[in-house]
Amino acid sequence: MWTSRGCRPSSRRKSTARSITPAASPRQVSAVRWVAAIVFVIFGAGKFVNHASELASFRLYGLPAPGVFVYLIGGLEIAGGLMLAAARWVPLAALALAGDMVGAIVVSGLARGEIISLTLAPLLLLAMLFLIWFGSGEDSGNRRGTPFRLRTR
Repeated sequence: MWTSRGCRPSSRRKSTARSITPAASPRQVSAVRWVAAIVFVIFGAGKFVNHASELASFRLYGLPAPGVFVYLIGGLEIAGGLMLAAARWVPLAALALAGDMVGAIVVSGLARGEIISLTLAPLLLLAMLFLIWFGSGEDSGNRRGTPFRLRTR
């Protein structure tokens, strides 16, 4: 039997095309989350352990109250890294840390030419965007591995 479009219903094939959204396994998401967490905690702790050195760098960036900025950024990196490690509020932590990396890229990377801010910071920014999109990973209690989505009504 023919339909109004001129083709048989039985001749229609199911689409085998893949989704446009790329997929990541929960293990990949967890690996990215754990590596980023370790890096952020280490660099955040460095802002407290090597405060004088970090303060000297922050003064060169031309930021107002560089001493306060060192503590704020260090606290953000430690807290965000711990949130990533604990798999709690991962999209929120990733968003805050992505902002931190944008600041690092602009202020110390592009403006001052610091290598670490032109190499590691962009990689961490990509990792944070990845975590914002894909969520927490397999060991987070989010067994479905669903991406983070804003709820709308």
